[in-house]
Order: sequence, then structure tokens, then C-alpha cells
Amino acid sequence: MASKTSLWIARLLWLAPALMLFLAVNQTKVAFDLRQTLRQGMPAVAEVTEYRRVDRKDVTNAELSLRVRLPDGAVISREKMALPYTLAFMVEKDSLEVRVLPGADQEIVIASIAATQSRIAAINAAISLFGFFFFGAGVFWWNRYLRKKGDPALRTQATPPA
Repeated sequence: MASKTSLWIARLLWLAPALMLFLAVNQTKVAFDLRQTLRQGMPAVAEVTEYRRVDRKDVTNAELSLRVRLPDGAVISREKMALPYTLAFMVEKDSLEVRVLPGADQEIVIASIAATQSRIAAINAAISLFGFFFFGAGVFWWNRYLRKKGDPALRTQATPPA
């Protein structure tokens, strides 16, 4: 019979597949939102107010801040927008063509890299969904094993006959 602690921990392991499912849903939504803004957003030109790229061996990242002046005179600013490091070289400019969809979850997307960012998010969603099934199967198997056969760490070793 499995101990209460083993059963509690085995049930707590369900958090891993739940997290993977949450990530899959989140990344699917991000991919959809990026595509929606790219297709339905109005074209504009954004001024790059800050660009930062770190090229160290241990840390590689890129981010930029944008200011977009809309045709109606409104100004939308985004600070420290994270970029995929591999696409950062494409936005090393003073101004960028963007698509703006006010009120959307992804209000501003950079036109030259938005389709690629959407594909990256979709791939992340697929990998997370695979992780959900993979971890879910393992946790299901372990919980079932504990219910049927008990915790193997608590079994006594039988000594072989001499």
C-alpha cells in the first residue's frame, strides 16, 4: 500500500501536465492575436525610442521600446518589448513599419517579423501540447501504479534462499 505522502505527491504531479496545457492554450492565443493584429491592424510608422541587445555567451536577449503616432493624433508607447533574439537584427533601425489594432491584446506588431513571431508561438503551443500528453501519460501511469501495487520504496526485500 502506498503511503499518504506518496499518494499526495503523485497527485501533486498533475500540476506539470496542467501547466503544459496552460502554456499550450496561452501560446495558441498569442499566435492568434499576433496574426489578427497583422491582418486587421492599420499600418503606421513607429519610432524606436530604445533598442537593447545582449550578446553575451550566458545571456542573449533583445528588447525595444516604441512610440507610434496614429493618424488621429493619438500616441501609443510600448516599453521594453521582448523580441526573439534571432530576429533582433531585422529591427535595428530608427523607425519601423508596424500594424496597430487599438484595444487588441497585441496592439502593436512589427510588420516585418510578426508572421515569424506568430509561427514561433504556434510551434511553442505544439511543443507544450506534446508535453501535456507526455507528462500526463507519465503521471497517469504513476498514479495508477501506486493505487494498484503501492509504493515500491516501502516494499521489503525478500532474501533469496541459500
